[in-house]
Amino acid sequence: MFACGVSTATYANEAFDSCIVTLKQKAVDAGISTKTIEQTLGQVKYVTRVIELDKKQPEFSQTFNNYFSKRVTDWRVQEGRRLLKKHHQLLLQLQQTYGVPPQYLMAFWGLETNFGSYKGKMPVIDSLTTLACDPRRSTYFTGELIQALKLKEAYKFETSDMVGSWAGAMGHTQFMPSAYAKYAIDADGDGKADLWNSTADALSSAANFLHQLGWARNERWGREVKLPDDYDYQFLGRKDKRPLVKWAELGVRKADGNSLTTPDMQAALYLPAGHTGPAFLGYNNFDVIMRWNRSEFYAIAVGHLADRINGATPLYVAPPKHDNISRDKLKLLQTKLNEKGFDVGKPDGVLGANSRAGLQAYQRSVGLTADGFPSDETFSRMGID
Repeated sequence: MFACGVSTATYANEAFDSCIVTLKQKAVDAGISTKTIEQTLGQVKYVTRVIELDKKQPEFSQTFNNYFSKRVTDWRVQEGRRLLKKHHQLLLQLQQTYGVPPQYLMAFWGLETNFGSYKGKMPVIDSLTTLACDPRRSTYFTGELIQALKLKEAYKFETSDMVGSWAGAMGHTQFMPSAYAKYAIDADGDGKADLWNSTADALSSAANFLHQLGWARNERWGREVKLPDDYDYQFLGRKDKRPLVKWAELGVRKADGNSLTTPDMQAALYLPAGHTGPAFLGYNNFDVIMRWNRSEFYAIAVGHLADRINGATPLYVAPPKHDNISRDKLKLLQTKLNEKGFDVGKPDGVLGANSRAGLQAYQRSVGLTADGFPSDETFSRMGID
């Protein structure tokens, strides 16, 4: 059933109108003025495309190479360096205030909206209202809608100017309304935190957001590393954090072969493309990046793009080119792991932490390299074409 009591098959204008009545009352209860409610919910439109995008499940699980190569590009590196120089003074002030170095803000900006060149074109109020009237995540999006209405009222935004992604993320740094309300900064002093039109506001807000998420001043995000030939992959993933001194004792070195520096920092090992691809140690700030976006691929891309913008070389080990893996194939892998006694939970076609742990255990049991990566050799050993 839809949030307003209508089945998917018979969802019609009357049902949406009924849902709007409920949302209007919630807006009143939240203290939003009648004028704002009528300017927004009184004119809102249902957007079928938003529901299609929300419910669409990718047919394939993207490989690290395909993800990384599309995001960490030479153009983004060069444009990031250009904009770093252009906004140098502001970025240094933000580093002093929030502890976030300039190259990281450039990397987030680059990945989120191509440095502001594409901030989304979908009407935020329409998108959020449509999602609030759908049962899948109605409570969450109702809260985001109320926050968006409050932002419009507080800053006198025109409804037509409030555009963004299909899910309601807004501005240069793609903040959801709740993040906008909590972390947005009026850096240029014009009386409003405008993440669409003010670069100063957007970058300052991103720095504040990262600071509030726990960014560790004077620490890296992580780094590419080189594993010893005899590494047994016992410690892998964010559940297996170890002090840097312990990683050094295990023979892990910097990617260029030099010894790791060993300050009192915890780190976890990530192998996004398996043991034949690049290896990374992620530090505290890696976890902070993942609080912005819960993707290890994203966190690595942000960290490495920041390094490149700051003058670093490309990866020492290029990601191997693997084909994207179908979700059905991953579901079959999970099913077979469960059947063999390696509990990975309900097969869903998503290779999460539990699935990787189960896959590692299986690989170790049959003498394969236990990197938790679904390689062709692993699929073949399990009888999956």
